[in-house]
Amino acid sequence: MRNAYKHLMLVLMAALPMAVAAQGEEEESKGYIYATYFYCEAGKADRADEIIKQNDAPIFDKAVKDGTIGGWGWFAHHTGGLWRRLQYYTAPTLDDLLDAQAAMEESRGDDAEELGKEFGSICRAHQDYIWERLVGGGDDRGAAAFSVYYVCDESREERADEIFENDFAPIFNKFVADGKFANWGWNSHWVGGKYRRLQTISGTDHKSLLAARGELIEAMYGNDNKAGEEFSSICGSHEDYMWDIELETS
Repeated sequence: MRNAYKHLMLVLMAALPMAVAAQGEEEESKGYIYATYFYCEAGKADRADEIIKQNDAPIFDKAVKDGTIGGWGWFAHHTGGLWRRLQYYTAPTLDDLLDAQAAMEESRGDDAEELGKEFGSICRAHQDYIWERLVGGGDDRGAAAFSVYYVCDESREERADEIFENDFAPIFNKFVADGKFANWGWNSHWVGGKYRRLQTISGTDHKSLLAARGELIEAMYGNDNKAGEEFSSICGSHEDYMWDIELETS
């Protein structure tokens, strides 16, 4: 995995000056998420989990403890598309995010190389995204997560963010207050593939999350909701994933 990390670091460093300049013109960011989505051999994915617990977890946990990153997690695919595993970590700025990537990679010992090769033989491909946290709520975290990855009209996606913050956030916050799910987030694309926005919720289990999501969709889009109609015209396509939260430290 080391060569892939080094290649991505060069790409991100080239993009960073423009990202920082844009950030300076807007309100202070709520933080950033570096997410890696893995395509893995389904029958051996459990072994990949074991390798992450042995190889990566001590490094990431130490990075949280010393303040290099704000938190990290390892999620397993439950239902959805082709991604089988998700690893993420957070940091307050883009600089911190990239510095943490380099620091954690350099802290890997030579004895980790063989396990890394074995992991690569199971999870042979991946996609990297950097997300900016725009708005969210709830302090707790459940054992189950639901993610919605949106394809949006890039020329109008900032309007989608306004709708989410002004019209949808109160709905999400009420669901948290009512105990229907534990937390939620709305995140924007900085670096990565075709998905431009990411909506997340988490709860105690998948059944309760699905029930809450059904109510949530009705609240967001039902009764000829103009805000929901406009949002759908901007972010008209999406893909859903349900994740089991295997490891998480914050």
